[in-house]
Amino acid sequence: MSRFRVLIIDDSAYSRQTIKKMLESDPHIEITGIATDGIDAMAKTLRLNPDLITLDLEMPEMDGFSFLRWLMKNKPTPVIIISSFSDSRTVFKALEFGAADFIAKPPRMVSDDFQKLEKDLLRKVKGLKDFRPDKLSKNLELLEEVNTQRKTFVSSGNTVQAVAIGASTGGPAALKIILTKLPADFPAGIIISQHMPKGFTASFAERLNTISKVPVKEAGDGDELEKGKALICPGGFHMSFKKRGERIVTSIKEPKHSDKYVPSVDIMMTSVAEICGHRTMGVVLTGMGSDGKAGMMEIKKRGGYTIVESEDTAVIFGMPSEVIKAGAAEKVLPISQISGEMMRLIKGTK
Repeated sequence: MSRFRVLIIDDSAYSRQTIKKMLESDPHIEITGIATDGIDAMAKTLRLNPDLITLDLEMPEMDGFSFLRWLMKNKPTPVIIISSFSDSRTVFKALEFGAADFIAKPPRMVSDDFQKLEKDLLRKVKGLKDFRPDKLSKNLELLEEVNTQRKTFVSSGNTVQAVAIGASTGGPAALKIILTKLPADFPAGIIISQHMPKGFTASFAERLNTISKVPVKEAGDGDELEKGKALICPGGFHMSFKKRGERIVTSIKEPKHSDKYVPSVDIMMTSVAEICGHRTMGVVLTGMGSDGKAGMMEIKKRGGYTIVESEDTAVIFGMPSEVIKAGAAEKVLPISQISGEMMRLIKGTK
């Protein structure tokens, strides 16, 4: 079995050695090279042809953004951004340029933080063996085709109360495509669990809010599920729902150490399905692993509607594939068609 070849790009000698040590703990991963800035990285990418690149964003000579633009145009390769908590907005800019995923670099590399970072890095590197940069590039191009004119959406028999969306690797770009195609008067509440650590979802929600007609915010404990508004589960937490009189409100909770996926799509979907029943829609987008499978099965069992992103556009087909294999996907669609299917269903034409 051939080893997965990784190029490390970072201007910090300490960070380079730390990442190298983490990756070399897995015998199936080979460090094919180390680069100290974007110019050095360009030459080594062409010469070494790595399977994956880890990338710092702040570097001398040529920064990470310039390198990403060059890479996606000339030699599309999966990239994991390794960033500190302090520059979450720049992380989402990098994802828009084509980075596959990111890892939060803790402010202090104490023992527990080191072990968590190593675990996350190894899991994501191995998961990206099936990543398709060409599909991510095509999905990002779709954003340019979104009609900027406001559309009025009139519901005739609102059959859906809550749309629960789950995503992981590649999810930020996919969520942008969906949310920017929805009208301001979208007649159902939208809830989202995107696998992210603490410190990033607030900026992600703010960014989506500036480009979407649907208001988007990071959920807080007790926020109400409302028509035409989107709530994103805070990174590093789980989001479930409960009834408070006639209202449906969020409950934000700390995860257990044993939880595999945080935020959990399954927890979010199962919780809202228990309240909204057949008026729940579940959507599972690109991502590695099986999170969302149990939630989609629960939604379908209660008479709700389920959609997954197709292999044609999913940059990682793991999560959608698991839902399909479980028989819980009613529709399998490319990312460009999911918003239209959501609106068609809510019009009551299922």
